Amino acid sequence: MTDADDRREESGPGPVSIGRMTLYPEPESVARARRWFRKFLDPYDLSCSLDDCVLMISELVTNAILYGEAEDEWRVRVEWWRVNEALRVDVHNPGFPAHVRMRQPTADEAHGRGLCLVNELSDSWSAGPSPFGGTVVSFLVDGAWKG
Repeated sequence: MTDADDRREESGPGPVSIGRMTLYPEPESVARARRWFRKFLDPYDLSCSLDDCVLMISELVTNAILYGEAEDEWRVRVEWWRVNEALRVDVHNPGFPAHVRMRQPTADEAHGRGLCLVNELSDSWSAGPSPFGGTVVSFLVDGAWKG
């Protein structure tokens, strides 16, 4: 057994894909993402709040649509994974990773709370370069799967 095998055994099996979808960068895609996420995950009887996860997906897909940039036609990619007992959701767009930041909007601002909600509702979140080019923003909900 190699050192890499030892590390893999300690951390458990790698991520298992539960579902994915590709969306047009248009407002109707936010509702579509919510519906498909529920459809794919309802049978799993998750231990976490599906409503909270749907809200976080809504926020991230909305941000992906608003801030994605490309010269050519592009799509938003959403993937959900089982990572040991956690649920991870990745939202990809062709925007620039450096542009992802959590704002502190004032009380009279109507927008700018998406990542604040993700920060509060998830156990962790991250943003960085997507393997497909552009940006991926992900959130993790620990203990989503019943032991």
